[in-house]
Amino acid sequence: MSVITWYGHSAFKIQCDSSSVLIDPYFAPGNGVHWRDVGAVDLVLITHDHSDHVGDAVEICKSCGAMLGAIVGTAQVMRNRGVPEQQIVNGIGFNIGGTITYRGMAVTMTQAMHSSDSGMPAGYIIKMPDGLVLYHAGDTGLFSAMRQFGRIYGIDLALLPIGGVFTMDALQAAHACRLLNCSRVIPMHWKTFPVLAQNTSEFQKKLGEIAPICQFISMEPGQSRTL
Repeated sequence: MSVITWYGHSAFKIQCDSSSVLIDPYFAPGNGVHWRDVGAVDLVLITHDHSDHVGDAVEICKSCGAMLGAIVGTAQVMRNRGVPEQQIVNGIGFNIGGTITYRGMAVTMTQAMHSSDSGMPAGYIIKMPDGLVLYHAGDTGLFSAMRQFGRIYGIDLALLPIGGVFTMDALQAAHACRLLNCSRVIPMHWKTFPVLAQNTSEFQKKLGEIAPICQFISMEPGQSRTL
């Protein structure tokens, strides 16, 4: 079975047996979690180069030797910031539509509707060694291709932003669940900053109206769940 840990904002660690992946390792001070609390990981994925997503990726990769996956361009930025070339997937990263495999994990990069100072924003569909399929949307607005993601990959769990302003809000995220036809959802990218949604109540309400078959999973920063 896979175990997922949410560190707040968009930072998640997913572990299955001896394989682990960490996504967008930004640890907001108010969440009481430090990057050293994460422990060793095999793979670090960055959705885009904004500081609240890159976070402590360089320090983590250098500390535990994790490989880093990011879109071409952003991967070069991470190399320039100190991630050794031999720890970057393919030496230069990969790109939208591409799939890499590492330690039994298959990672497909998807598009995301957002901005990035380098490369392009992305999301990831990850198949863990136990067969769990999860989708980390990154920072994004709603887009129709999410329906195809659901049809192609059979998504068990979606990690979706609900904060609004910079990403989808509660209403759009609920519609994303309907398009993805995902079994479960964990909301992310909320409460971290005052401008974002400060709780998940509106999302839970909209999810019940729009995608009632999708199970809402409530998590607090630092909490883990077995899937």
